[in-house]
Amino acid sequence: METESEPYVRLATLRQLHQVVANLNTARSLADTLQTVADGVLTGLGYQLACVNLVRADGDLVVAAFAGDPAAEALITGRVGSRLSWEQRLRMGEAWGDLRFIPHTEGWVLIDDDVPQWHTEGPEPRFEDEWHPRDRLYAPMYTSGGQRELLGVISVDRPRNGRRPGAWGREALQMYASQSAIAISNARLRANMQRALVRLEREQQALRASEESFRQAFEYAPSGMAIAEMGGDQHGRLLRANDALCRLLGRPAAVMRRYSFADLVHPEDVGTLLRTSAEGGRAELRLARRDGSYVWVSLRNSVVADTADGPRFLLTHVEDIEERKRHELQLAHRASHDALTGLPNSAELRARLSARLCSRPGGRVRATAADAAGFEPAYGTGAYDGAYEAGYGAGAGATGAYEYEHAYRGDGFDFDPSSGAGAGTGAYDGHVHAVAPVGEVDDGTKGLAVLFCDLDGFKSINDRFGHHTGDAVLIEVARRLTEGVRDGDTVARLGGDEFVVLADGLGAADAADLAVRLRNGIIPPIRVDGRAVRVGASFGIGWAECGMSVEEVLNSADQRMYMEKRSRAKVHRRAG
Repeated sequence: METESEPYVRLATLRQLHQVVANLNTARSLADTLQTVADGVLTGLGYQLACVNLVRADGDLVVAAFAGDPAAEALITGRVGSRLSWEQRLRMGEAWGDLRFIPHTEGWVLIDDDVPQWHTEGPEPRFEDEWHPRDRLYAPMYTSGGQRELLGVISVDRPRNGRRPGAWGREALQMYASQSAIAISNARLRANMQRALVRLEREQQALRASEESFRQAFEYAPSGMAIAEMGGDQHGRLLRANDALCRLLGRPAAVMRRYSFADLVHPEDVGTLLRTSAEGGRAELRLARRDGSYVWVSLRNSVVADTADGPRFLLTHVEDIEERKRHELQLAHRASHDALTGLPNSAELRARLSARLCSRPGGRVRATAADAAGFEPAYGTGAYDGAYEAGYGAGAGATGAYEYEHAYRGDGFDFDPSSGAGAGTGAYDGHVHAVAPVGEVDDGTKGLAVLFCDLDGFKSINDRFGHHTGDAVLIEVARRLTEGVRDGDTVARLGGDEFVVLADGLGAADAADLAVRLRNGIIPPIRVDGRAVRVGASFGIGWAECGMSVEEVLNSADQRMYMEKRSRAKVHRRAG
């Protein structure tokens, strides 16, 4: 730091130090105070790196704030070092008043302890008082009063002048650590005072001055705040709501007092709200505006307790996160949907299919060699076929002679009465197993049909008219497929000109009918840039059944599609 031979430099440094100490008292929360402490070391004391380690309730120290190096900040912020390791460090090296300096000649033994740390690189010192990259300097922060309990430790590194601090620099750092301890204690005190003010408001026993102080802090907060009843018949009813919350929801304060958050929350978020209200903490959910729309908010609840009667009410902070949620949903949609067609992509398809499958089969099915040899066309034609063959094969385990050996009940639920145990972790695992129809004749079994669709004639369109036309065709096919299925069904683009449809609750005949409808919806001409183009579609029907993997299900449907396509090609050659 500054040398003692330059008093005018020390005076300028003192002014900087005075300013950063003043900034400590302007932070609005404990987290802001801790970050201000770290930033002040850089701006007022002339170091390039600073770390604030705060003593937790269990005695260990957590890295609560960091300044000077974003990479190091991301590496160690939030990490914890044991109290034993810190006490060892504060006993080593040289004592500079309350400061503790550990030169690099001693600090090498600390490299492997559990204290979060960063390592800087640099040349070896050329002078006796030059700072070494492995030097360590700690400024403990103690509570004021006679007991002097350890509140935390400020770690500093890399002085800007490259030298170990002299007497003036040491004194400035020690004084700054003392002022930081006071600021941190005051921040904690302010948080405790806020909780006390809420309790006094609820019990109507607060002093008039305290009530006015709380009212102003509550009413003029830039973000939404509310006080809600907790317990009793009026649990959750809003007692007070500030102007920011009223503006956010478009409701006046008098109307807000008629509601609870349960009345305003989106139906899908009720469970999240109840868990948060019961336990305190934070949650992200949607609240209803006056116009009927919903806004995403972050709720942070503090349970204000009465020592005699238990929890009485909640102090809730409501932050508008609509914009962030919109971006998150957009990113999630991009990750799980095809950029061209907007359909679920291959990863999303596999995730949805995997959610319906488990490792325990409802029955073991084995196809004989005659099944593959005797497979007949199921459905689908080329781009310009006028006729559509009658007769449709079922999915996996559908045609020919099958050996079907029952290993579990055929109703889709795993339960073995002889053993008294279910297929899951208990006697009944709660999983409705996916089962597949057996044979080509509809036996009444309803299952999850997997329709693998491959466009016929698409490559020639792409080659002849270009990718722009090909993309337009894919978009239109995706739209027609989506219009041809039910609301709960899934239409996904697997890649290229391949699509997959998941339709639950279908029998063999239902799946065949669906394939016909989808194929007939695809074959009408598609107009692109004034020209009409046509594609056909070949479908293969597979069935998702527990005991199969996702890839096995898709491969089964894919193989049936190609078998149907090859069989149709033979028919065309014979007809020619």
